[in-house]
Amino acid sequence: MSSTPLSRRALMRTAAVGAVAIAAPVGLTGCSTESRGDGVSNAGKKLAPWPAYKAFAGPKPDLAPTAEGVQPGYTSYPADLARSVSRTPGDGSTVKVMSVSFGTPPKPASANKFWQAVEKALGVKIEYTVISQTDYQKKMATVMAGDPGELPDIINIFSGFALPREAQFVQRRAEDLTPFLSGDAVEDYPNLANIPTHAWRDMGRIGGRIYGIPLERPLPGSTLWLNDEYFEDAGMKEGWTDQDFAAVAKKGTGGKKYALGAAVGSVFGDGFHSAAHGVHARGWSAKSDGTFLPVVADERYKQMLDFQLGLRKAGSYHPDATSISQIDMIALYYNGTVGSLQDGFGGYLPKFLERGRKYTPAPALPYSVGGTPGGIVGARRSFGYTVVKKAKKERVQLLLRILDYLAAPFGSKEWELVHYGVEGTHFTRAEDGSPEPNALGQVENNTNLPLKYLAEGPQALFVPGMPDAVKALHAWQVKTVPHAVRNASYGLQSRTYTDRGTTLETLLKDTATGIIAGRTPLSEWDATVKTWRQRGGDRMAEEFAKDYAANN
Repeated sequence: MSSTPLSRRALMRTAAVGAVAIAAPVGLTGCSTESRGDGVSNAGKKLAPWPAYKAFAGPKPDLAPTAEGVQPGYTSYPADLARSVSRTPGDGSTVKVMSVSFGTPPKPASANKFWQAVEKALGVKIEYTVISQTDYQKKMATVMAGDPGELPDIINIFSGFALPREAQFVQRRAEDLTPFLSGDAVEDYPNLANIPTHAWRDMGRIGGRIYGIPLERPLPGSTLWLNDEYFEDAGMKEGWTDQDFAAVAKKGTGGKKYALGAAVGSVFGDGFHSAAHGVHARGWSAKSDGTFLPVVADERYKQMLDFQLGLRKAGSYHPDATSISQIDMIALYYNGTVGSLQDGFGGYLPKFLERGRKYTPAPALPYSVGGTPGGIVGARRSFGYTVVKKAKKERVQLLLRILDYLAAPFGSKEWELVHYGVEGTHFTRAEDGSPEPNALGQVENNTNLPLKYLAEGPQALFVPGMPDAVKALHAWQVKTVPHAVRNASYGLQSRTYTDRGTTLETLLKDTATGIIAGRTPLSEWDATVKTWRQRGGDRMAEEFAKDYAANN
């Protein structure tokens, strides 16, 4: 490694200097000490206990989960759905909510039977501000700078972007949920108590307190999704090396077909390749003494850039890899123009359910590099989180009951309503009893009305009517999950990261993309890392190390 680790001893030596520097205002002139961001760190704070986990006593899975992170699998839909909520949570009032969306704008509530059914079950009227992924950062910037009194009651903080001063905003404007959820207090909300501790940990505390509800996600993160037949025809084999991978990608490319698809902003899908090289793309690793090391200064990431450059030079990538949207690239994957693309593991369901597909979706096994087995991307176990606007105790409790309902687990009647709507209106039953959306259900669902980004129960492996797909995904997880490569900073606070993380991440991603695209020489990488460290990277290492020490 070429990085310069900051040991705990060195950290202690620089603590005083750091304290002086941290005291310097970086924005929000005139705000209190806490609002400048000094209060977001967990270092030196009394940490609120995580909510006490209590598992939902619902249908047993056909394929068992593991302590390492393999998900439970259901090869058929549970015949007897359980009740997870005992009473209607609402009081007839109106609740304003806001979340990211990856679907099309929903029909208004007055013309949307799915929306109306959920409102009836919740006992409230929902005013929903749906934000497309492409507009999310801009909209959130407006919301965060706006009148606190105009904030929605429930806000989804999406993890796909680094929002400037996110932790400071949450600490100032959102309700401290510690008294409602910490320890045994969460028992008042059984579905929230069913959210595993790993999701709360990766959401993290702010200033030692609990401010949100995590959206739990599986351990496998960014995954290279293959058209299995496409890659098998090109010579793919289990136990492949980086050179095998490159040879298969080259052989699978020809005419107007490309083995590798990538979308704008993905750095040519560097997540999968970084993990295969043993590092988490642009993340952090922590040594046993608590020292934090930036992956960007790790020689393995630089080697990975060189490897991806070779793939691009060989013509294996689709030529629009630096400009095409993820949605459009997925369409090219579906129609066979590209043989693979990087996407979240949790996005497996639409790939299997794609109508008329003539391929088998399959998550790629990692290749080895120099004789060292590769890993998979270990995701943040919280796909963002949800916060609640400051309010009186009774109102906060009502909002938490709403979120508790939406967090209903797989195998419950509430989960079925929130995910599929009303039987006979939005879906019918397939032969195995699983919901099968009809024409209305294709339009009115929780993709277009994205309730699943407000709260959601722990995810399980299930593909309606495709038990073999569930078995294949579970088997893949058994092989790969023990080799997941995690970002050590998940759930930790760094004031510098919240202040400058977006800008500094852009510097790294733009340079890495330019190198792979051939616009920037590989030799520029070290200079970029040096700049990144001077502008805040080294400070982040200090702050993450302090927060890591406070949490461990």
